[in-house]
Amino acid sequence: MVRIARCCIAFFIVAAPVAATAAGHMNWVTSWAASVHGPYPVGNPSAQPNLSLVFPAAETGARDQSFRLIVKPEFWGAKARMRFSNALGTQPVTFDGAYAGLQWSGSAVMPGTNRAITFGGKTSVIVAPGESVWSDAVALPFVTDAGPLGLQGRKLAVSFHVAGESGPMTWHAKGLNTSYLSAPGAGAHGAEEDEAPFPFSTTSWYFLDALDMKMAPGTQLIAAFGDSLTDGTGSTLNGDDRWPDVLSRRLHAKFGGKFAVVNAGIGGNLITGPAEYSPQMPYPGGPAALQRLDRDVLSLSGVSSVIWFEGINDFSKNGNISVEDAKKALADGVAAIRKRVPGVRVIGATITTAFGNIGPAHGFAEQDTKRQALNEFIRGSGLFNGVIDFDKATANRETGELQAEFVPDSTMGGPGDKLHPNRLGYLAMGLAIDLNLFGTPPS
Repeated sequence: MVRIARCCIAFFIVAAPVAATAAGHMNWVTSWAASVHGPYPVGNPSAQPNLSLVFPAAETGARDQSFRLIVKPEFWGAKARMRFSNALGTQPVTFDGAYAGLQWSGSAVMPGTNRAITFGGKTSVIVAPGESVWSDAVALPFVTDAGPLGLQGRKLAVSFHVAGESGPMTWHAKGLNTSYLSAPGAGAHGAEEDEAPFPFSTTSWYFLDALDMKMAPGTQLIAAFGDSLTDGTGSTLNGDDRWPDVLSRRLHAKFGGKFAVVNAGIGGNLITGPAEYSPQMPYPGGPAALQRLDRDVLSLSGVSSVIWFEGINDFSKNGNISVEDAKKALADGVAAIRKRVPGVRVIGATITTAFGNIGPAHGFAEQDTKRQALNEFIRGSGLFNGVIDFDKATANRETGELQAEFVPDSTMGGPGDKLHPNRLGYLAMGLAIDLNLFGTPPS
């Protein structure tokens, strides 16, 4: 029997208020995020098309071409701003011809919604290697025109042009969401609302790593921090059914726009490694969690809670650290979060099983013994403000493996790997979260 069968939740959406506080004070709150790593193509994408015609050489990166990235805001506000990152680049990147509009379908933008993005009042910006930049506020009049229920669940198309050559590209590999690209040398096409200039597709995001919306005071942001099990390996392409997505829909259904959830997972990420990370020394799983915590979580606008769900890769043959080192790393990370964001709630999540995985790095007995020991620490140490027991929600107690119904892969088909749950497994994880962990929502 599927465990989630006894859980019944109405997945209707209540939109965040976009006009009710128009006369009052509004704050920036992050409405979408993607933790960047790189340089491209180092990473772990899912269902990625062949991009050899789009990016012929990794060292050249993008060349005089346009991007139309499709992102799903957690909530919609009448004003937005975007963060463009060159964190893992080796040379300055010039962005221009940037626009934001309501996605229609595919790479087409809903007519009349595309709005120019500026940077310090200018239409272009140069971002130095290792840096990022926020755009100016962009008015989105179509948000209020749509009414309170008109846009929840819809997606925003953020378009921009890379002038010249970008060099090694900062990206987020596992977008699990289709975005669109022009050919090299095609020029700037962000202002165009039709689909013709963007003939190529990708399942990754490039350069763009955060989107803020102006929201009423008190909107609480939850950051889901983790590895591929948060990033969504094994979930469905364009399905928005990772466990943070399930949690988000539950919170919206119960509390309207008072909570938001953003995903700060990177497939293959470790808490403690690699010791060094740079464009010259990249790792597919991105920088260590402790190294990227500030950029990918604490720099986001309005963070009130952090869910920490990571550790299986640290006990793999790629990491294989001791349980004591893992405990110390978790404690150090939690201390850093609380120091930077006073009053933040840090929720620990138990690590799900990899037992029976047929890959070379996971599934061996020592890994599972360490995983269970760390889970006991997460449950009983008192380090966290609360605990989500993902292990209990997904494991078969008799075999120690994932429940059989959670194994078949949902992204590419096939038998699954007994490490990454499918859509059904992620749904069970999202339903296992006690919504009271995040405190009382503002009235």
